[in-house]
Amino acid sequence: MKLHERYSTLEALPESAPVFPLRGAILLPRAGLPLNIFEPRYLAMFDDALKTDRLIAIVQPDLRQMETDPRVTVAAADSPAGSVPLRQVATLGRIMAFQELDDGRMIVSLAGITRCTLGRETTSGTLYRRFAITAADYAADLVPGAGESEVPREELLAALKAYLAARNLNADWSQISRLPNEPLVNSLAVMSPYGPEEKQALLEAKTLRERAEILIALAQMELASGGSESGSTLQ
Repeated sequence: MKLHERYSTLEALPESAPVFPLRGAILLPRAGLPLNIFEPRYLAMFDDALKTDRLIAIVQPDLRQMETDPRVTVAAADSPAGSVPLRQVATLGRIMAFQELDDGRMIVSLAGITRCTLGRETTSGTLYRRFAITAADYAADLVPGAGESEVPREELLAALKAYLAARNLNADWSQISRLPNEPLVNSLAVMSPYGPEEKQALLEAKTLRERAEILIALAQMELASGGSESGSTLQ
C-alpha cells in the first residue's frame, strides 16, 4: 500500500507520536529525510517505532525561548523531562528503510506524511519525549499534489539555476525537469541550506505556492547578498 493511501484521512493518524528534535532540519509531505541516529535515547525511540507503527514526528527546538528566557535550560542527555522548548508545528513521518551499523548507529530513511501541531507532552517511562498531535489544520497535506497547479514553476527553476550557478553547484536537470511540482518544492525546501528560522517558515507555509515563493525569495536574497560557495553537486 502506498504511503498516501495508508494515511489518507485524519482518522488514520495516531493521537500521539514520539518527537525527534532536529535544529535546522524539516520534513514535508511526500519528501524524504535521511537520518543518522547515534544517541542512545533516539536509538531507543526508533527501535520502539519499528516495533509499532513506524511513525516519528520531526520538530525543531525553539531556541528563541532559550535565548530570551534564562529559566529555560538544555535538557540533560539522559533526561526526557528537560525543559528544551519545541516548535509547535512538526511533521509526522514514517520509517521507510533502515540499516543498523556495526558501530551501533542506525541509518534511517523517513518519508513525510503530514504536518501536525504538538499538544500536551505524554512522555511516560521512556528516555525520549512523546506528544499528543493533531493534523486537523493540515488535512490538505494528505492529498497528493494539492495546490500543484498554483506553483510558479518556471520562476522557481530560474531562481534555482541562478542560485546554483552563483555557488558553482551542479544539478541533474533531467531529473529535476521530470519532478511534479509538489515533490520539487518540498524536496527543495527539505534540502535547502538555510537556517532554522527560514526552514520553519518553509515548513509553516500555508500552501505549496507560498512555500515555492519563499524558496524564490530566499534564493534572490542570497544572490543579492553576494554569498557564494563552491564545489558540490545537487542531485
